[in-house]
Amino acid sequence: MPPIPPAARPLLDLWFGDGLQRGWPSAPRNDLWFNSTPEQDAELRAAFGADVQAALAGQRDDWAATPLGRLALVLLLDQLPRNLFRRQAGAFAGDARAQAQVQAALAAGEDETLPAIARVFLYLPLTHAESLPLQDECVRRFERLCATAAPEHKTELDDNLRYAVLHRDIVARFGRFPHRNDALGRECTAAELEFLTDGPRFGQ
Repeated sequence: MPPIPPAARPLLDLWFGDGLQRGWPSAPRNDLWFNSTPEQDAELRAAFGADVQAALAGQRDDWAATPLGRLALVLLLDQLPRNLFRRQAGAFAGDARAQAQVQAALAAGEDETLPAIARVFLYLPLTHAESLPLQDECVRRFERLCATAAPEHKTELDDNLRYAVLHRDIVARFGRFPHRNDALGRECTAAELEFLTDGPRFGQ
């Protein structure tokens, strides 16, 4: 496994537990990753809010010098803003920078050096892209990961692939994510309003 930059270690340790060493965390972390509470959001804000702001300002780009450092940078740009700025425009402020980092990592083959759970979070910014080519790339990456990962992780990875396809299909239908419209000051179309009556909002 690639070395962990010291400055990135606190975030990676919190986010993955022993997952980077084992390939997958030994204890479930879905509540942190996908079902965070306001209390958890506040804890993340206190612990990493300054790093998120620095990353959004381009002041943590040096973390991308190593694959795990880049992974931590991607978390600061993509995952944590969704906790710190839930249902606000800031939740999506780092998306373009995160997606650029992911594309650079994929071009360099860095994902192949990472354990399975790290690859999941490296690919996730592509599920957030309002770009059909990036969405298609995301689905391909998760399909490949599902096909090559250890059998004991198949259930979780099948879920990741299912959500990647769901995200891709929404962007294919609307060209964007309707659930972001309010936060970003965008006007909904009639079709989007109908979709939002019971469509997924992905925590936002």
